[in-house]
Amino acid sequence: MAPEDRRVALIAATIPLLREYGTAVSTRQIAEAAGVAEGTIFGVFPDKASLLRAALMSAFDPQPAVDALAAIGTQVELRARLREAVTTLRTGMSVNANLMAAPRELMADDAEFHERMMDGRRRMLAGLAALVEPDRDRLRRSPEATAQLLLMLIAVSVHRGFGQGGEFGDMDDEEIVSVLLDGLLMRPSPPLRQEAPLDAAPPPAGSAQAVPERDHSRRALPVRADAGHALSPHTQC
Repeated sequence: MAPEDRRVALIAATIPLLREYGTAVSTRQIAEAAGVAEGTIFGVFPDKASLLRAALMSAFDPQPAVDALAAIGTQVELRARLREAVTTLRTGMSVNANLMAAPRELMADDAEFHERMMDGRRRMLAGLAALVEPDRDRLRRSPEATAQLLLMLIAVSVHRGFGQGGEFGDMDDEEIVSVLLDGLLMRPSPPLRQEAPLDAAPPPAGSAQAVPERDHSRRALPVRADAGHALSPHTQC
């Protein structure tokens, strides 16, 4: 086997072991999975860490996800498009969920790895935005902003809310798309009662809304000229 082919085979054998055991995986386990002698590993990689870094780079390669997003196309309805995109991206993120801690151990100072991760995120966002683009006029945010929101929802559903108690871990693909497009309200709010403004003109007389106003004031009684003489002496001023 050519050295490059052996390298590819060792990386392919390492990725599932790295997902299962993390960085504690041994070179003996890798060699057994690859069907080679343990010494063969060190004929291709200088040390175990180099092999694990190469496996991480391969596991986080965004190209398969980018290709899958492009294959969805824009012929189907927006909701169906996004549901398929969510299924694709969640599957990839879920497979690599256990690898999220590994970069901190192996790639802490690897600028190339971090740049490739950022580039991969940009490419996935561009793929999502392209799916949204035909419906730009239906959305209150741009396709690029919509793509960012969708990717955030996918990430918190896979990574259990980034440590927030797993609040979003039970979201399925359909709910993620619904939250993005419809919001969190389960049903419309009841209509508010319309109050007439204080300065509104009264309804015309004779209309159904016109109600005669009661005069609760006391009517003044006519006063007799000799009324004062009829009062008791104790009440006259």
